[in-house]
Amino acid sequence: MPKAKRAHSAGFGFTAILLFVLVAVSFFAFTSTRTPCANSLSCKESLQLRIENDQVATFGGQTITPPKVDLSEADSPKKVLAETSGGDGEKHIYVDLGTQTLTAYEGETVFMQTPISSGKWGKTPTGDFKIWETLRATKMSGGSGNDYYYLPNVPYVMFFSNDKVAPGRGFALHGAYWHNNFGHTMSHGCVNMRIVDAEKLYYWVHPVAERNVNVATKDDPGTLITIYGESSN
Repeated sequence: MPKAKRAHSAGFGFTAILLFVLVAVSFFAFTSTRTPCANSLSCKESLQLRIENDQVATFGGQTITPPKVDLSEADSPKKVLAETSGGDGEKHIYVDLGTQTLTAYEGETVFMQTPISSGKWGKTPTGDFKIWETLRATKMSGGSGNDYYYLPNVPYVMFFSNDKVAPGRGFALHGAYWHNNFGHTMSHGCVNMRIVDAEKLYYWVHPVAERNVNVATKDDPGTLITIYGESSN
């Protein structure tokens, strides 16, 4: 083979190898740093209203009967109660991962403070977020083996996102019926609350809970959530 052709062939081979290495490195960096979905088996599905009153839940290898959800129940008294919380100012929710506590303010007035359970098997993201959608209930599932969970009728779901954590990741504040270990990490990335507390918060936040599915708009922007600290349990 002439020298010119051999040089061209070698150059082409080197370019192809370099391109392959660059693609492989980029792919590894993307897959190793991207934020995982909060519910690995149902992220897309869990963003939608879903009621399954005939299903059985699974968590920690145990089966649990989920609470039944009646979408026809009258919620107006709860909305009125939330609207008369006594505060005067912007609503702002703080989640302290160090103390596993949620505190909701309306101006300078504390609307509620309650223990929560943040991520144990998946990291709860930190930063400032806005609630972009609320659902009366949905299904969440994920994990594998001993970590597998299947949770129909997760109640009072408040999805949050920002410019770094996309809505499709499925992170939310919501009620939890499958454990009672609040004050300690127990979730796969979401913020678990006692159902009674999640219900109270659900009817207080924006977007306003006028329907069973509520999406933030320009006229009804979502409530600000600040998540900070680092869990130790």
